Amino acid sequence: MNTPLLIALLDSENGPLAYFKKGGPIMWPILLVSFVALSVIIERILFLTRERVTRDTRAPALIYERVEKRDVDGAIGIGQGSKDYIARILVYALTHRDLSLDDAFAQASSRELTRYQQGLSILDTCITAAPLLGLLGTVTGMIGTFNSLNSADLAASAGNITGGVGEALIATTCGLAIAIFALAPFNVLNTRVEQARREIGNAANALNLARQKAGDVLDAASVTGTGAGI
Repeated sequence: MNTPLLIALLDSENGPLAYFKKGGPIMWPILLVSFVALSVIIERILFLTRERVTRDTRAPALIYERVEKRDVDGAIGIGQGSKDYIARILVYALTHRDLSLDDAFAQASSRELTRYQQGLSILDTCITAAPLLGLLGTVTGMIGTFNSLNSADLAASAGNITGGVGEALIATTCGLAIAIFALAPFNVLNTRVEQARREIGNAANALNLARQKAGDVLDAASVTGTGAGI
């Protein structure tokens, strides 16, 4: 499709641009919210895809095995070459075991969970703000309609009346559409955060079991789900 035809389609009487104009000034903040929500969703999808591709689920198991054999340095060496986030947490905890294994595990797990939670608060705000902006557009549109009804010449004001109603409906529709569109990705992302939280909790338990099997090789406090802030 060539550019003039595309412009003609968008600027037609029933095209997206025409509806955008009929939605009134409130459509600009609604458009901004939609761009922000879409940007967050795309960035999070790319992040999760990258994390899934680079994960090395064998590394944590090898680390536990090395800890059980009292080879902590070997366990750290295995994890240092891994891009798996569980392995990174384990390496950080084992590296700082002389200070506090528990606190080191908590700090590393909090850092990794923060990576998974990035953008979720923004997306949540967009889901809340979009329908509210649509409602605001409804109010402004109806105010314009009632102002036109107060006119002495209703026939001359018919266009303004229908325009106000159209502005209200378009703004509400767009606000609700954005919220509905963003809700499913938001829930999926929250589910992935909870999954990461469970995996970190399982890693804490597995490391604690490995420590107990190894005896006193780790002198610091044991790692627990509560102590690690999980």
